Amino acid sequence: MRWLFLGLVIINVFYFVWSQQQFQTYTQAPTDNESSAQNSAGQVQLLHEVARPSDLQVETNAVSSPAEIMLLGGFNDEETAQKLQQRLLSLDIQSSIKTLDSQVDVEYWVYLQPLASRQASVRQLKELQARKIDGYLITQGDLANGISLGMFAREDSAQGVAERLSAAGYEPLIRAVERSQRAYWVAIDAGARRLVDQTLLKALVADFKEMKHLLLPYDKAND
Repeated sequence: MRWLFLGLVIINVFYFVWSQQQFQTYTQAPTDNESSAQNSAGQVQLLHEVARPSDLQVETNAVSSPAEIMLLGGFNDEETAQKLQQRLLSLDIQSSIKTLDSQVDVEYWVYLQPLASRQASVRQLKELQARKIDGYLITQGDLANGISLGMFAREDSAQGVAERLSAAGYEPLIRAVERSQRAYWVAIDAGARRLVDQTLLKALVADFKEMKHLLLPYDKAND
């Protein structure tokens, strides 16, 4: 009985050892899914780190264009603008000449409307001069044969003259006249704009006393 008992104990011990080895082997063997996961683990990328084709296309196709044009000058005569253009050309700075009309101010014109004939307007002018009222006969434009009674920088001054004439029995009118001035500018080509720095601008101002520096939107410069 003792040997039988010892034999059963030994058999149980061997069985226990064998079952433990089988269990460890099973738990350490990776599954197919786990192997796939491990193989791909080293290749994980965050979504914001992945470049999208559309983003790359935008970056490749993006072309920046200047929104402003550089103008130098503002001269009253074209000859001075041409001299500045030649000076820039000697520095390999390409440019072109542009003209811009700007409103200087508004004046107020006091006048009498044309009469039926030139002779009638002349008689009216002599009548005004006899009353010590200055004026002259208009010879051109839509007011030809009318009588001009003066141009005034302020509207209230024009109103005062018109009221005195009305009190004298006349019917004066007031017209606002815009005075514009044409200026000549040298437009720097976009490719040469980087060559015009502060040092060059100071040198040009020293030689061209009336030169101004202007940045203007392209749509305004091409109107």
